[in-house]
Amino acid sequence: MRRRVLADHVFDELLSRLMDGTLAAGSSLNIDALARDLDVSPTPVREALARLEATGMVHRVALRGYFVAPAPTAKELADLMDARLAVEPVNAFYACARGDGEFVAALERAVAELEASPNGPTYQEFRDYWEADERFHTLVAEAADNTYLQAAFAALGGLVQRFRQFSGTGVTDKDVAVAEHRAVLDAIRSGVPEQAQELMRRHIEGVRSRSLAERGEPAPSPGA
Repeated sequence: MRRRVLADHVFDELLSRLMDGTLAAGSSLNIDALARDLDVSPTPVREALARLEATGMVHRVALRGYFVAPAPTAKELADLMDARLAVEPVNAFYACARGDGEFVAALERAVAELEASPNGPTYQEFRDYWEADERFHTLVAEAADNTYLQAAFAALGGLVQRFRQFSGTGVTDKDVAVAEHRAVLDAIRSGVPEQAQELMRRHIEGVRSRSLAERGEPAPSPGA
């Protein structure tokens, strides 16, 4: 248990540094140096970097180690959102059909926390918002009760690449995002799978459009 808590602490600390730019894109991540800086053994650092690699925040080069990944390009961000569009509306359909009262209550708590969370310019300020957002989508994926869909959702690396954009500015679309999450929640609570699927699709499409607009870049055309 202590090892898990320590590994989570190291992960959170490295993620904070990555999100705030303390660890700059392209910089090398030396495991031993990070372990000394964080006053831990190399093992939790190695575990944290492996988890961060799955989010796309760092990448590993054979024989050279880990490096901070650059921010995603407009096409990479659009591709990520397109992949979410292929998976998450279907998750919402099955979650609505299969989820129980406990699931709905957990979704309600996630939306309430999303609405109550601060959304300032540093990771520490918008961290609770991001965690509530990710928890909402993870709950839906789990309630869909489909091993392959859940694996596909997990392979997308969570929502961290989207929130990487908010470092220095804060969450810019909180009000509309909360309203979209609440609409999905209401559809799931009503027990209409088709409506839940459609509203999740609209939410992800909205996130896609806003993500690209915030970069000042148009959405790439199909096949670009």
